[in-house]
Amino acid sequence: MKNTDAIKVFLALGQDTRLNIFRLVVQRGELGLTPGEIIERLGVANATLSFHLKELVSAELLKVERQSRHLIYRPNAKLVGDLSQFLLENCCGGKSCEPVSIIKKVKSK
Repeated sequence: MKNTDAIKVFLALGQDTRLNIFRLVVQRGELGLTPGEIIERLGVANATLSFHLKELVSAELLKVERQSRHLIYRPNAKLVGDLSQFLLENCCGGKSCEPVSIIKKVKSK
């Protein structure tokens, strides 16, 4: 991932409504959500939602698929994984830097 790609993602998520939409779609996972379901859960206007979904799709954070008359929005998990890897690429001076909570859970098993 290049800096410009990461910046595009951060700019898309740097707006309150878009961040809320993205988080809602991520919670739903591969099942995805229709615009109607997003409106119902977040209470945003149709035109506002359309604008923000367009921005999230343009930033490649969401994928959209048409199923008959419905559009289904799903998270682009690969992009999120790539972004995480990009951000942590040189983390901890090359040493393992797994979150402490994960390490504790593994050791306690």
